[in-house]
Amino acid sequence: MIIQEPKRSWREALLVYRQPRVLGMILLGFSAGLPFLLVFSTLSAWLTDAGFSRTLIGYFSWVGITYSVKVFWAPVIDRLPLPLLTRLLGKRRGWMLLAQIGIGLGLAGMAVSNIQTDATQLAFFALFVAFASATQDITVDAYRIEAVEKDLQGAMAATYVFGYRIALLVAGAGAFYLAEFSSWPVAYLCMAALMLVGVATTLVIKEPKVVDTAASRRLETRVENLLGIRNPRRNLAARFAAWFSDAVVSPFVDFFSRNGRFALIILALIGLYKVSDITMGVMANPFYLDLGFSKTQIADVTKIFGFFMTIAGAALGGSLVVRYGIMRPLLLGAVMVAMTNLLFALLAVAVPDIRLLMLVISADNLSGGLAASVFIAYLSSLTNTAYTATQYALFSSMMTLPAKLLGGFSGVIVDGYGYPWFFIYASASGIPAILLVIYLIRNWADKVAAVDESGEH
Repeated sequence: MIIQEPKRSWREALLVYRQPRVLGMILLGFSAGLPFLLVFSTLSAWLTDAGFSRTLIGYFSWVGITYSVKVFWAPVIDRLPLPLLTRLLGKRRGWMLLAQIGIGLGLAGMAVSNIQTDATQLAFFALFVAFASATQDITVDAYRIEAVEKDLQGAMAATYVFGYRIALLVAGAGAFYLAEFSSWPVAYLCMAALMLVGVATTLVIKEPKVVDTAASRRLETRVENLLGIRNPRRNLAARFAAWFSDAVVSPFVDFFSRNGRFALIILALIGLYKVSDITMGVMANPFYLDLGFSKTQIADVTKIFGFFMTIAGAALGGSLVVRYGIMRPLLLGAVMVAMTNLLFALLAVAVPDIRLLMLVISADNLSGGLAASVFIAYLSSLTNTAYTATQYALFSSMMTLPAKLLGGFSGVIVDGYGYPWFFIYASASGIPAILLVIYLIRNWADKVAAVDESGEH
């Protein structure tokens, strides 16, 4: 295995968190995370209070599919300028502002809907919020990648995770408190008002400067020729065909042409990297309850104490990327996530002890936060800034699908073999990702070094 010398000192690695654009990602992360629970578990709680059936509540969860298919309209965001907004704010900030205003209006619409007499209207506004939120995710991800050089992506990811986690607390526990002391409509109106945080941030930050490279233009021309598009300005159909070729087909051709025979290995790693983490998470809360811990103990340790450990892990991961580059911290994150799952196997056979639970949760959240920020940095490094939104939307959609499919079998393993063997299985499911990272480090090191030196995405 090729070992590289540290790129920066620890002091330099930690000082990156003082940079304005890195700090700004806290606010953008907050804006991205705020609407997520408001169309998922928080909305489910509101519907439950209103007396809706479990079947209807389940139907409402379908609005979340929007987040999984955002790759389909990411090419539009990459290429379509917005009248006035693009001219005044730029491509990324223009779409970001439009999405944030849409989220705020959608949440206000949910708040003023009569949930008892017109559930359809509430569902429409929830779907609108989810669509605008997924659109904001696309633009924030693209901004984060384009705003700074590659070795700062870990730090940008860490501050994004920090802001996102704060937003989850606000949209979860915060909305519950507001609903308890006032009402659900008031809670949702307050959440709509909090979207002003994102709006203000978008107006203050600077648009990233991205130069359309000659290489991407040559690629698009070559793809158009291969598809038989000879005169793209001939008529409306030809113009649309050329746009589709440039915005949708070229990003995929670019990825495979840049990565060659490693492209499928990279895609496999994207799909497998979070398998161990997500598989374990499916059974986490049932496991804590089955051990005999109270709901209050679980909330204190996993939600509050675990929150700070996740943030610490994310910050450490960002610093490691600055100091050592991406690949070695990526391997460290994969190993740590797999190994900490074995601690849950130990917890399963030990006498229930709140101190042991705190130790295991600390290790799990620290490793999870580290792996998350490093993995986001890795996905960011794979994109070409000519197609940032489209390529990253593809990667982010892929990274949870295999894990969720395997996670569906978690209950079967617990029922058949018990918790200790389940956590051993969850740990073992991380081995393929570890092996793939090692393979890329050993066989792709020269290319990684070349990309690091050139500063390309």
